[in-house]
Amino acid sequence: QLQLVESGGGLVQSGESLRLSCTASRNSLSAYAAGWFRVKPGKTREGLAIISNDGGNWNYADAVRDRFTISRDNAKNTIYLQMDNLKPDDTADYFCAIDSYYSHNINDVPAFDYEGRGTRVTVSS
Repeated sequence: QLQLVESGGGLVQSGESLRLSCTASRNSLSAYAAGWFRVKPGKTREGLAIISNDGGNWNYADAVRDRFTISRDNAKNTIYLQMDNLKPDDTADYFCAIDSYYSHNINDVPAFDYEGRGTRVTVSS
């Protein structure tokens, strides 16, 4: 069973940056597209970014397009989410997911094959 483990969350001040990592438990990440989601307190899941298995295609939700960057290093079995200029409204649990199907719209992926348990990001004002 493949597992995904997120890391890099924490408490930061408004305007600061964080880089989240999502590492797979075995060397098969290159077969999967990957995405990042978040769940804000009291809200439903929100798709943020998606990247194809080879890193050649990616897309973002409008809410984060100018501040977040998704990337991957298949040799390290890791997906990244660079988050810049963080705002208090970015406070949420962030988690990654992978799927054999890539869609340019993360919300069009019917169900991801594997998901991590998440890492919490808190942005203070």
